[in-house]
Amino acid sequence: MLIRIGYDVVFDLPAPTPMLLMLSVHPSRFNSLRGPEKLSIEPHVIRTTYTDVFGNTCGRIVAQAGQVRFRNDAIVYDDGLPDAADPTAQQHPIHELPDSALQYLMASRYCEVDLLKDVAWELFSNAGDGYARVQAICEWVHTNVTFGYHFASATMTAADVYRERKGVCRDFTHLAITFCRCLNIPARYATGYMGEIGVPPAPPGDFSAWFEVYLGGRWWTRDARHNARRIGRVLMAHGRDATDVALTTAFGVAELKQFTVWTDEVDSF
Repeated sequence: MLIRIGYDVVFDLPAPTPMLLMLSVHPSRFNSLRGPEKLSIEPHVIRTTYTDVFGNTCGRIVAQAGQVRFRNDAIVYDDGLPDAADPTAQQHPIHELPDSALQYLMASRYCEVDLLKDVAWELFSNAGDGYARVQAICEWVHTNVTFGYHFASATMTAADVYRERKGVCRDFTHLAITFCRCLNIPARYATGYMGEIGVPPAPPGDFSAWFEVYLGGRWWTRDARHNARRIGRVLMAHGRDATDVALTTAFGVAELKQFTVWTDEVDSF
């Protein structure tokens, strides 16, 4: 199937401001694009690109003072299948993990492994192994944390979510990631597009957060917010937590004025 993805985001800047941008689909989805992304920055500025340490495509600009607008529009092919799953996928002993997975066992800005390790073992020590244990984590977070956009906070960490039992999709994701890491399961944060395809309509679109776990020799997509296998995820970036995958990072004041995201199934392009 074909999915139209894109966004229209506007910031107000009181002064020229250096910015880092993570505005493109992840390189793993490049081959599924049906034509190039139509990324524009208004007013036009020079944009340079680089690949970060997590393999994400990033940009650098110095935005002019005043309003800056970021727009993108693209068509991507998707197989239309739910997230892949394998209930038999087993957890690796730490000494057998690839070097690249080890960083996803460590504490990070929003994932305080040291603070929640005892909690995780108390909750999930009898939840089976591998995929079954990750499923138990997703079910617990989904059941015990209340979702609401009005709960959004840029400073809320996994420990905060555990105490307060509320948050948005990134908070569900941070808590699930932290529980996995506490139990020696590599887990990384993922963000991108996920429309209401194959499910009842929901409020206006936003970018979505989910996570990936390393089991049975590969990474698996998991979603503690919805606790369901979904159709049509389009990855933009992954990293240790939300710090690594921000859509924009401004080194100065940047007031958000407009934020629109679309992810819609279409018949043609």
